Amino acid sequence: MNLPEQLPLFHLPPATPAVKTRHIQIGARIVPYELRQGAGRRLAITIDERGLRIGAPPRLTFAEIETFVRGHGDWVLAKLDEFAVRHTHRHLRICDGARLPVLGADVEVRVLTGANRVLWQGDALVLAARPDADLDALARRGLQRRALEHFALRLGHFAGIMGRAVPAFGLSSARSRWGSCSTKTGIRINWRLVHLPPQFADYVIAHELAHLAEMNHSPRFWAVVASLYPDWRSARAELKRRAAEIPLL
Repeated sequence: MNLPEQLPLFHLPPATPAVKTRHIQIGARIVPYELRQGAGRRLAITIDERGLRIGAPPRLTFAEIETFVRGHGDWVLAKLDEFAVRHTHRHLRICDGARLPVLGADVEVRVLTGANRVLWQGDALVLAARPDADLDALARRGLQRRALEHFALRLGHFAGIMGRAVPAFGLSSARSRWGSCSTKTGIRINWRLVHLPPQFADYVIAHELAHLAEMNHSPRFWAVVASLYPDWRSARAELKRRAAEIPLL
């Protein structure tokens, strides 16, 4: 797709070109954008909650790049407005009584007076906070703790099916990938998957574990994924759709 709305998932990122922040006038609007020159052989537009980003070959001038963007101006403005609405709806205010989606359940946040400690009491996320505490940061700490515990259990489950030792494991906060696998550093799973029902994290974990057998996306690789998670096709398709629903904290 020439005008992707999101970066592809599960791919190792290329070397990052230099990023420049510029502005372009589209109709009556001044739109900021990030420009990465030297990013591939084709000019590409990406729009997500971070705004407008453009990857361009090094040979193109700013005038050529911006002529291309203006040629898709209506699409660009519509997508920017769409993501602005999504961002507003997805940004949850952490306060006493707030509710968060966690592994397919609806979890209540309780805010108490305390020394910035986080604990889980049943299905409630309790933030024992000082008056000046960053409640968003405390909530992230609690959610990451729950994600680490749950994902580690599922990683052990799928590693057992493969007959492999459990690899090194950690959480990721990446904005463009759900998971990564390295023979040196092990597997990283995006903690934000904790906001979705458990089957989506299962698919991502199975996907990354399969890379220990096949460090590619060949038919052999997908056969390993299918042996771990037979319904991977529908999980992958649904995950792409549900990604836009994950809260922003």
